[in-house]
Amino acid sequence: MSDDPVKVMVVDDHPMWRDAVARDLAEAGYEVVATAGDGHEAVRRARATAPHVLVLDLNLPGVPGVQVCKELVGGDTRLRLRVLVLSASGEHEDVLEAVKSGATGYLLKSAAREELIDAVRRTAAGEPVFTPGLAGLVLGEYRRLAAAPESSAAPDEPDVPRLTERETEVLRLVAKGLSYRQIAERLVISHRTVQNHVQNTLGKLHLHNRVELVRYAIERGLDDA
Repeated sequence: MSDDPVKVMVVDDHPMWRDAVARDLAEAGYEVVATAGDGHEAVRRARATAPHVLVLDLNLPGVPGVQVCKELVGGDTRLRLRVLVLSASGEHEDVLEAVKSGATGYLLKSAAREELIDAVRRTAAGEPVFTPGLAGLVLGEYRRLAAAPESSAAPDEPDVPRLTERETEVLRLVAKGLSYRQIAERLVISHRTVQNHVQNTLGKLHLHNRVELVRYAIERGLDDA
């Protein structure tokens, strides 16, 4: 991400809440490029304005938030946005469904203003952000999926990309659930260097986000290394 302001779009069907979130983010220095009150409008305006971060409620009229996330993150290769879900629901099914649909983070609406502002910054940098207690839930689900027979990697996978020793080291720490800042401190390298290693690894493995990267690493046992 460059030094230009992070472009943000806020999607929520409650006008007062939507306007308050947009105002808080604008006052914090983010460029709020659009807002939307339903799923159809969200998809259309996101494609028109290309925000870096979409702050998305799940309970939307028209197209549900999860479907909005799928269409914009997985279905539109021209966009490079990341999704931070901001929801009143802390139900495990809602959290897992949102992450599987491509959301980078999940924050409850009970979060403080400062938490939201920081979560948008971290989401823009590609870091997964979760309300305390939800990160362990997501990591546990990936371990469960990785243990399932159908998700096991073939023993003689052809053309598996070769990662450098440092990329593998960073990937192992990502799989353990460490943040970029924690990885940087552990390896005594800069935060930006960690980001670069992650981006290079994503490119080599043809993955789209850190969520997919974590699952890839867990499937190969790197979280237990």
